[in-house]
Amino acid sequence: MKINLNQNKNLKLFKLISEVASDTNQNVFIVGGFVRDLLMSRKAPTDIDFVTESNGMTLAKSVADVLKPAPKVSIFKNYGTAMFKYNGLDLEFVGARKESYAEDSRNPSVEIGNLDDDQKRRDFTINALAISLNKENFGELIDPFDGINDIKKRIIRTPLEPSQTYSDDPLRMMRAIRFAATLNFKIEENSLASIKKEVERIRIVSMERIMVEFNKIMLSEKPSVGLKLLEETGILHLIIPELTALKGIEEVEGQTHKDNFWHTLEVVDNISKNTDNLWLRWAALLHDIGKAPTKKFVEGSGWTFRGHEFLGSKMVKSLFYRLKLPLGSDMKYVQKLVKLSSRPIALIDDDTSDSALRRLLFDAGEDLEDLFILNKADITTKNSSKQAKFKKNFEEVAQKIKEVEEKDQVRNFQPPISGEEIMELFNLKPGREIGVLKEKVKEAILEGDIANDKEEARNFVIKEGQAIGLILA
Repeated sequence: MKINLNQNKNLKLFKLISEVASDTNQNVFIVGGFVRDLLMSRKAPTDIDFVTESNGMTLAKSVADVLKPAPKVSIFKNYGTAMFKYNGLDLEFVGARKESYAEDSRNPSVEIGNLDDDQKRRDFTINALAISLNKENFGELIDPFDGINDIKKRIIRTPLEPSQTYSDDPLRMMRAIRFAATLNFKIEENSLASIKKEVERIRIVSMERIMVEFNKIMLSEKPSVGLKLLEETGILHLIIPELTALKGIEEVEGQTHKDNFWHTLEVVDNISKNTDNLWLRWAALLHDIGKAPTKKFVEGSGWTFRGHEFLGSKMVKSLFYRLKLPLGSDMKYVQKLVKLSSRPIALIDDDTSDSALRRLLFDAGEDLEDLFILNKADITTKNSSKQAKFKKNFEEVAQKIKEVEEKDQVRNFQPPISGEEIMELFNLKPGREIGVLKEKVKEAILEGDIANDKEEARNFVIKEGQAIGLILA
């Protein structure tokens, strides 16, 4: 089968690589994701992989030498690869190879091979497709494992025996699920059974690599597709047992609670319709993480999860640390949203005080809108009238907060009187009293005792300072 590359925007580059390969007596092929996406008429990826039945590093240098301007080539001798950037593309060149694996490692022993050997080592048939750039058969599709038919059937299948494929490199289990989620494919039956069989092998993969694939699942159009497969295969329990602990419904005295695991997956799907923010999606994934350890049946009240938001926010830090996720502002953002996730619900009553609204504004700050996106996603009831009521309630709370914000300006609160000004008022050096007085000012503003105003704050500080024995300068 011939692939018509004449209309491809990279045709000039492909022709140039073909010429260089011919001049240096090499065979060269495009392989992998670029070929798959081309056949699926998907948006072309910006990374293109080339395999040569010779030396990939030599070919990369030869190609770079004839490009204008000549790009800088990065060489990775341990992997036998070379890469460079050109016209917004990431181009990688590698020599065809055979691979064999030790039981305790996913890093293969490598031997020189031909294209057939290289296609056999690929993870899935849809990624084992190749297009020849050689002059005698330029554009020919080389498909030894019927990958094009698997694309038509929307199937994820391994080129070789699946248990061996997943045992050799267990990261392929995550990749199978990621492709199923992002391409909307199904994992072939034998392949899915092999993932379940080899699931414990995932432990030899670094958490960093696992999370790269996990986050691609989280960023897919409907993350629950991948999350359900991770749960079904047992992978999710091995990497995030805090989530699978939410599974199940208990009944005591005829009273039950919802299954918080499947509810969580609905919330993640809901929020994904409204944001591509990875960490907001993570906040949705973890918003109920504290419910398993706080679940309790109280006689006369039923099932409770008291303090689950506070405990959940504390759990986020240890979870991010274990999963090798960023421990800086991204983690703190997720912690914050998990901790505040139930706060707006408590403000729905008509008699909610302005003080409570000011405190939510202060605590949420610039992330208030994201908190409301999370709250709306958390509405998973199938009762349309209840759903409409909950959404209306949130809109009313949002309006109340807007009115308070316009009046009191406490979002991203900055004290109207600084520590330096307080020191000057009482001729003080830096010390505990400054922090105490600043905290009193903040509390007075949030409670509505004084306005968020410099003059009122100054008069308040003078009064409070004198009450604790400070003398004006």
